[in-house]
Amino acid sequence: MREITPDELRAADGRDGHPTWVAHAGQVYDVTGSSLWKGGVHEAQHAAGRDLTAELEDAPHGVEFVERFPMGGRLTTKGGST
Repeated sequence: MREITPDELRAADGRDGHPTWVAHAGQVYDVTGSSLWKGGVHEAQHAAGRDLTAELEDAPHGVEFVERFPMGGRLTTKGGST
C-alpha cells in the first residue's frame, strides 16, 4: 500500500485541480469524485487535505461514510511534517 506523507495529504485539498483526499485512522481516502466534496469542503464543516479522525467523532454520520470511498494509501510521518 502506498505511503502518503502529511505534506502530500495537505496538497490534496481539492482546490485548483488537485485531488481531494481525507484521512481517517491512518488511512487516506480519495473523495475526489464525490459531489459532497466540491472545492475540497464537505457541508461547510470538513476540509480536504487533512486528517479527519477527531472531527468524525462528532459528525452526524459514522466513519462508514468515508470508508465507502477508495483507499489511496496509508498516512505516514516519513518525508513530511505533521
